Amino acid sequence: MNKLQKKQAGLARRHRRVRAKISGTPARPRLCVTRSNSNMYVQIIDDVAGKTICGASTLGPDFKAAGVSGATVEGASVLGGIIGKLALEKGVTEVVFDRGGHLYHGRIKAVADGAREAGLKF
Repeated sequence: MNKLQKKQAGLARRHRRVRAKISGTPARPRLCVTRSNSNMYVQIIDDVAGKTICGASTLGPDFKAAGVSGATVEGASVLGGIIGKLALEKGVTEVVFDRGGHLYHGRIKAVADGAREAGLKF
C-alpha cells in the first residue's frame, strides 16, 4: 500500500467513524463538507429521505462572484456563508456538522464558522 492509499484509507476510516455517530433528520439535516486540495463542496442532506436539500461549492457562480480562491481559509469562510444563506432560504435553521473525516481545523472550521455567521445553528 503506497502513501496515497494509506492516506485515503485513513480518511475513509475516520469518515465512517464520524458517520456512525451522526445522521441527518428532517428536523436537523446533516451539513456535509468534502475537501480537496483546490476546492470544497458543501451539502445539506436529509438522510431519512435520502435527499440533498441544497449544496454549494467553490466552483459555483455564487462563489466565483466573491473573487477568492477555493483553496484558502477565506474562501472556505465565504463558502460557509453561501451555504448558510441557501439553507435559510430552504427553511433549514439547525444542522448537524459532518466534517467528512477531516480534522476540525483550518478550512473545515472556516466553513462551520461561516455557516454559523450566516445564521445556521449547530
